Amino acid sequence: MAQEQHEPRESRDQHDQRTGHHGHHPTHGHGHGTDIDWAEMAHHLESQAELFTPLYERALAWLGKEVTEPGLIVDVGSGPGVVSCLFAEMFPGARVVAADGSEPLLGWARERAGRLGYADRFGTLLGELPGSLQELDYPADLMWAGRSLHHLGDQRAALAAFAERLAPGGTLAIMEGGLPPRFLPRDLGFGRPGIEARLDALETEWFARMRAELPDAVAETEDWAALLTSAGLKHARSRSFLLDLPAPAPDRARAYVAASLGRMRDTVGEDLDAEDRATLDRLLDPRDEASVHRRPDVFVLAAHTVHTAVRPQ
Repeated sequence: MAQEQHEPRESRDQHDQRTGHHGHHPTHGHGHGTDIDWAEMAHHLESQAELFTPLYERALAWLGKEVTEPGLIVDVGSGPGVVSCLFAEMFPGARVVAADGSEPLLGWARERAGRLGYADRFGTLLGELPGSLQELDYPADLMWAGRSLHHLGDQRAALAAFAERLAPGGTLAIMEGGLPPRFLPRDLGFGRPGIEARLDALETEWFARMRAELPDAVAETEDWAALLTSAGLKHARSRSFLLDLPAPAPDRARAYVAASLGRMRDTVGEDLDAEDRATLDRLLDPRDEASVHRRPDVFVLAAHTVHTAVRPQ
């Protein structure tokens, strides 16, 4: 299994991961730009992945029907390692490698694996993706890229690189697409109804800018089955998984909603009209009874889609 690779970090590290779009509320980044400080995002990324654990568990159980006894699982763009450790839990006979471009995030992953008792079969791989995957000691039986592929400029080339590091008969699974999350009713009782739909539209523009500014960015039709097939893989299939945390949301879900809307305010708030900015400010003010911190109708509803394909024997 690959061990810790302490390679120099480069400017592209900030683009090597994460929990994301589509619904990819820019739970990344601050300000109007598209640069992402992943180390600064660590706590939020961990909290979000923990909240979404029921969704990930269903996705991994689905994968487990196809990939029954993997020897090596690689989590590409692992971030703080929440999903990496879920793989270690679900596949107790597997070795798991968390691969990422951020050493601070891999530090979180190692700490989590040790705390949960997986350290003896858990490794990390530091380096720019997808090139760092060449450092793996042997091919993967299962490779997972959970909302990390869209942070690589040339997605088609990245998929080909992922496929090269699969063992014959190995499975590549990417989580991309789905539906934007929803947290609130359409009519809040103040402001103009439908603010989340307008935030989605602005976020879609932000995401397009982020993609265009990536090194070696290539525009690509997001037909994931076709892209997986173009990488030489077979038997492409897709399935979506739902996270449904109904109102009244528990405290940790409220914290996630507040953090997500707060980052949206930082990222695209300048593009909102004055009324929507005022509405968002009320939603984020913990002193306001109408805020997401207090109102009883806050929920979390999201859908993520997983696409898989297999390297021919």
